[in-house]
This record gives sequence, C-alpha cells and structure tokens, in this order.
Amino acid sequence: MAWTKIPAENHPLFLDALPKDRRVSTVRMFGGLAGLVNGNMFGGLFARSAVVRLSQEDQKLALALDGAEPFDPMGNGRVMRDTILLPEAVMGDRDELRSWLGRALDFTATLPRKVKAAPKAKAPKQAPVARRAPRKAKAAASPTKAKPPAVARRTARPSGRGRSS
Repeated sequence: MAWTKIPAENHPLFLDALPKDRRVSTVRMFGGLAGLVNGNMFGGLFARSAVVRLSQEDQKLALALDGAEPFDPMGNGRVMRDTILLPEAVMGDRDELRSWLGRALDFTATLPRKVKAAPKAKAPKQAPVARRAPRKAKAAASPTKAKPPAVARRTARPSGRGRSS
C-alpha cells in the first residue's frame, strides 16, 4: 500500500475509541498514534484507517469486511503478523472502531510482555590516532609487465695480482 499521511481528525477518533483500561498506553507511530498493552502494539492509525492485531478467528472476521487487508506498511509484501488494516469506513463508526480495538486489546494482552532492549554500551573514547603524512605515490607499473629483479652489477676493480711495482 502506498504511504498516505494520517489525517489529523483521525487522532481524536482513535483516542476516543481506545478501551478504557489501565494497561493501555499510547505512542506516536507511523506519523499517528498506536495503542500498546504490555509493550505490544494492539492497534493504531495508518493512512486513513486503523490497524488492529487480532486472533486468527477475528482476523477472518476482519478480512471479510469490504476493503480490509493484511497490514503491509511498506507495501513490499511483508505483512505484519496478526495485523489487519481495517477499511476506511470503520473510522466513521465509533462503535465499530471501539469493538475492533477491544478485540485487539484482548488478543494482544495474552502475548508475552515485550521487554525493551537494554541500551548498547558505548565504547570508551580512545585518544585520536596520529596520522602519517601521505606517502608520495610511485609511478604505477603496468600490471601486465613485471619488472625483472634487480641484478647487482659488479664494477671491475684491480685485483692486485700481476701488478708490477
């Protein structure tokens, strides 16, 4: 699905439809709002509609709605497990939205608590490494021609033999 900005008027509709439960918290997500229980998202806003995390039975019921589909936030075929994008019409029916969010809360509350990962420890700062001055580049040798190894030349010296004095 192509990304669509979440209309500002959907925020109060979503907040009003959230179940009144002390375990529910909200966070900003996808440019909108999401409801969490035990650290797991159970519902949220996306595009012009809402997404809900549902049991297998409720997923079948939701997908029977005209316009509902498995939630694929990036539009690349990778759907979020157990999550359904409800039809836009659901946003106009407060009771229906509240019903779907209630089902989503009930299902998601049965999942294991999501534990936040501990922040990664930063590596201790090390003293800056002194940099060497760049070396002068040698003439590039042709990779196909290898130079023969250097041969030491002998210089002719008088040996001292057979000299006349």
